[in-house]
Amino acid sequence: MLVNWNESGLLSSIVAIPARLESTRFPRKVLADIHGKSMLWYVYHGVAKAESIDEIWVLTDSAEVFEEVTSWGGQAMMTAQQCPSGTDRIASVIQHLKGDIIINVQADEPLIESEIVESMVDALESSEADVVTPVFRLNTFEELTDVTINKVVRSTDQTALYFSHSPIPHVRDVRIENWLSETEYWGHMGVYGYRRQVLEGYLQIPQGKLELVEKLEQLRLLEAGVKIKTVEINYQPIGVDVPEDLERVKNLIDPNTYLRKIVE
Repeated sequence: MLVNWNESGLLSSIVAIPARLESTRFPRKVLADIHGKSMLWYVYHGVAKAESIDEIWVLTDSAEVFEEVTSWGGQAMMTAQQCPSGTDRIASVIQHLKGDIIINVQADEPLIESEIVESMVDALESSEADVVTPVFRLNTFEELTDVTINKVVRSTDQTALYFSHSPIPHVRDVRIENWLSETEYWGHMGVYGYRRQVLEGYLQIPQGKLELVEKLEQLRLLEAGVKIKTVEINYQPIGVDVPEDLERVKNLIDPNTYLRKIVE
């Protein structure tokens, strides 16, 4: 395998942002306006602050998205329309991407912080993991039961055992309102770090039943026996799934600086 080294002597790392224009629950959300900038603009410039990243690519099936990205000097690449997931979209053009570490960032995370990307690159540089993903502690009953927050169960070495929209693990003989006092619960941020060879073989891995029923792309790798290492973060992600989420995000961003507001 060809290994690309950056100027620091470490493996080369890139961010790939799959950006499908016509999402099911919120069509055209990647171009949704936030104080005069598109949501995709915030994602791109958020990850651009990560010092360990050599390049950023937006991968899209839309000429409109392509033109939006190139209008601010960003790098974009056209892909096929029919890609079941963001990872499929990256894997479909992996031969055109130079990174040995590829960080897959969703295009609906306008508040993403560069430290998330840095921690994932560091985890791959300092371990033998092939895939890493960030997780955060769930502290409230509302978070535990929110189906839009993906849950993950981990082993003692922080390897992911399973992902689900449902609260996991199930605490037997205890009311769900009391589960948080019985064990730790972790939410999963839909950002992934891959070693190149994982993506090179990704399209040969068939979609499994778990991925199809849960609609979670990372389950394809678990079903295929690939280990996914989790990285703990203190960041509570706020993605945009539906239009109501967009209003919440707008209130958290300063329209003058385009930065997240500092809450006292």
